[in-house]
Amino acid sequence: MSVSVQGLPSSSREAAALATRLGTPFHEIAVHAFPDGEMRVTVGPASATTIVYASLDHPNDKLVALMFAAEALRRGGARRLVLVAPYLCYMRQDTAFTAGEAISQQVVGALLARCFDRVVTVDAHLHRTPDIASVFPGIQSDNLSAMPTIAETLRKGALDPATVVVGPDAESLPWVSDLAGRLRLRHTVATKTRHGDRSVAIEFSDRACISGHPALIVDDIVSSGATIVACARALTAAGATAIDVVVTHALFPEAAHREMISAGIRSVRSTRSVPHFTNAIALDELFNDALQGELTEPSQWA
Repeated sequence: MSVSVQGLPSSSREAAALATRLGTPFHEIAVHAFPDGEMRVTVGPASATTIVYASLDHPNDKLVALMFAAEALRRGGARRLVLVAPYLCYMRQDTAFTAGEAISQQVVGALLARCFDRVVTVDAHLHRTPDIASVFPGIQSDNLSAMPTIAETLRKGALDPATVVVGPDAESLPWVSDLAGRLRLRHTVATKTRHGDRSVAIEFSDRACISGHPALIVDDIVSSGATIVACARALTAAGATAIDVVVTHALFPEAAHREMISAGIRSVRSTRSVPHFTNAIALDELFNDALQGELTEPSQWA
């Protein structure tokens, strides 16, 4: 077949599910670590179009593995390489905030653009970057939204129509307004003041919108969990009757989850963009739709 899917070991479950959806062969890329930290990467048979699936949490070794895999696949006959990276690493540092800092977004974007012909990701952290094309110069790139899939999942549950969709800061507004619109719910966002990586202050100016209503916190990435905990406490103070959380990319440890529950959060659900104990929302249908063109027009790469 002219199209196949290969995945790094940490993403093999979701990569295999995607291959099943697409009706293509699947192969898990083998990664062997030598005692000195170097690695050997072994790919499966290359197709004319090879889709490589790798979520880029804990990214450093994975980026090296992807470079090695791309080299082997090109040499093995792949004419087109498509990277599906549900979580895209190093997007936060899109400018030098202090003198001497590296702009990691530019470095990683250029690196992946040299290895792949297309990059597909979900809810990339692009707050000061206009679009995903600016990250990947010269190649095709897609920044998919998880909100339609999240909305569909929530509709199937017992969602209280009085729920207010809440964002913990102004940066979350695109996701909050999108999801609230799809679910026909009211929404509001907080004002956040950051004092450090794990210290934030959250305030709601529109407390009347929250008082007496269940709240659904929505965000793209939860890493330390400090913002979500502070948001939950502010919601409780504002009179929210219940608090749930839904997030695209869950990166936080179990200790942070326990803090969330202690802060009054009833449930936390995430997409399967990153393997996590809160995973509840599959993305394979989202990727299946985005990749249909790779199946219908593969002959040009043969």
